Amino acid sequence: MGILEYNEIVPRKYIIVDGDPYEVIASHSFRKQQRKPVNQTKLRNMLSGKVTERAFHQTEKAEEAELETKKLKYLYTNKGQIWFCEESDPSKRFPLEEETVGHQIKYIKPNSIIESINFNDKTIGFKFPIKIDLKVKEAMPSEKGNTVQGGSKEVTLETGATIHVPLFINQGDIIRINTETEEYTERVGNSYSTIANHKATLYQKNTTQKKNRL
Repeated sequence: MGILEYNEIVPRKYIIVDGDPYEVIASHSFRKQQRKPVNQTKLRNMLSGKVTERAFHQTEKAEEAELETKKLKYLYTNKGQIWFCEESDPSKRFPLEEETVGHQIKYIKPNSIIESINFNDKTIGFKFPIKIDLKVKEAMPSEKGNTVQGGSKEVTLETGATIHVPLFINQGDIIRINTETEEYTERVGNSYSTIANHKATLYQKNTTQKKNRL
């Protein structure tokens, strides 16, 4: 367990404040005129989820939180409870509240392995991949002409989550999502290539069957 100087209290660090673990989600070090430097931070209480602001002066330090990680398998979400099991023992199932898990879980496919963050043997959060590729399950067809002008529409992803995307995105496309900002970043595969691959597979299958008959 380390001690952080005031200017080392930066995003993605975990510190102890009044006995609770906090995640540093923003920080800004500055100096007011002739005064000593100050690090203005935004902290999230990892037990309650509450976000607060706190200024750390040059003479102040913070204790790093001693956190452990553990791999868990995400099973499903039901009535506000998110069910997991241990990676090595599927029989050990347990639910966690959405507030503990975090909003990014809606972008995770069932049976995916993700890392939990634990403090004093209690799960207090998760480490999610920042970017995830998901298939568009439902999307309204784009009207000709609108795709050039920009704009966005709402689509439903294969996990059930909804997100706003450019008008040119279609059902069956694979898109990349930033799970932290919950924003579309790019299209990595389209429905046309999926259809083309499917047709190519059928053609190859039919050709093979004809050869076998001969």
